[in-house]
Amino acid sequence: MATNLDNKFMALYASVSFWFCFASIAAELQRFEHPAKSDGSLSFLVIGDWGRRGDFNQSQVAVQMGRIGEKLDIDFVISTGDNFYDNGLTGEDDTAFHDSFTKVYTAKSLQRLWYSVLGNHDYRGDAEAQLSPLLRNIDSRWLCLRSFIVNAEIAEFFFVDTTPFVEMYFTDTEKHAYDWRGVTSPKAYTAKLLKDLESALRESTAKWKIVVGHHAVRSVGHHGDTPELVMRLLPILQANDVDFYMNGHDHCLEHISDGESQIQFLTSGAGSKAWRGDVKGLNRQDVNLFYDGQGFMSVQLTQTHSQIVFYDVFGKVLHTWNVSKHPHQAA
Repeated sequence: MATNLDNKFMALYASVSFWFCFASIAAELQRFEHPAKSDGSLSFLVIGDWGRRGDFNQSQVAVQMGRIGEKLDIDFVISTGDNFYDNGLTGEDDTAFHDSFTKVYTAKSLQRLWYSVLGNHDYRGDAEAQLSPLLRNIDSRWLCLRSFIVNAEIAEFFFVDTTPFVEMYFTDTEKHAYDWRGVTSPKAYTAKLLKDLESALRESTAKWKIVVGHHAVRSVGHHGDTPELVMRLLPILQANDVDFYMNGHDHCLEHISDGESQIQFLTSGAGSKAWRGDVKGLNRQDVNLFYDGQGFMSVQLTQTHSQIVFYDVFGKVLHTWNVSKHPHQAA
């Protein structure tokens, strides 16, 4: 095993459930159980678009993640995709996994489970390699699936494979080839995924509902909004009282509020290379933060309170957002 895990993580690792949940309507989405802290609280980091063998300030961001992770005593890390540049992994034995992940995120506080989704760059390589359980023999922190659910007691996380929603990846194939194994029909694949997600969200009684994908629903960064997600995913999020939608894809940090619901759109795609000055325009209403440098995000949750903090590459706080729920709202 490439990573030395402390006793606390080993106990946590043993408690995570690796089985399909057949008891509910949402049986199609694999479900994992992740315990909260003894006081019922939860804390974690969110990072995206990072895997560049430590270059483009990836290593510097990792250092600050380790520092903040220790301070907050984080329970896990979320990766919002584009985990390995430029074209994903070439296979399960690709050294990029070690050089861009194990070798970079070495801080003790980061020796926690990493819940990860695939990004479009990951689909350009051997997407199945990132999903392979054999990678856990190299680094047991790694947990990457297309779409899945993590029940962390006070919060439920719904990880969504957003790349197959984007029509351009199927129609504009001159520049890049994509590994569509497992996505035989994008129309059927995405329709089933949305049906499963909607059922799971409707059933959820979690205090906090958090959806994670690679592509942005709302963004003022380089890529901007993802029209397919605005049309097909956003109505489901709004109708099911989702608190946060977290994503990467745009290489920046963003916080945008939804004018029609409680949803906060949180972009954390600044794990390495950033696109300085590449924006769609900052005059959009409800933009609380846009930062086009490297950095990451932390989240702290209790039964009735959440705090979102964005940090730059030096660990400086860029933006803080606090939300409180009345007890009857959190039930």
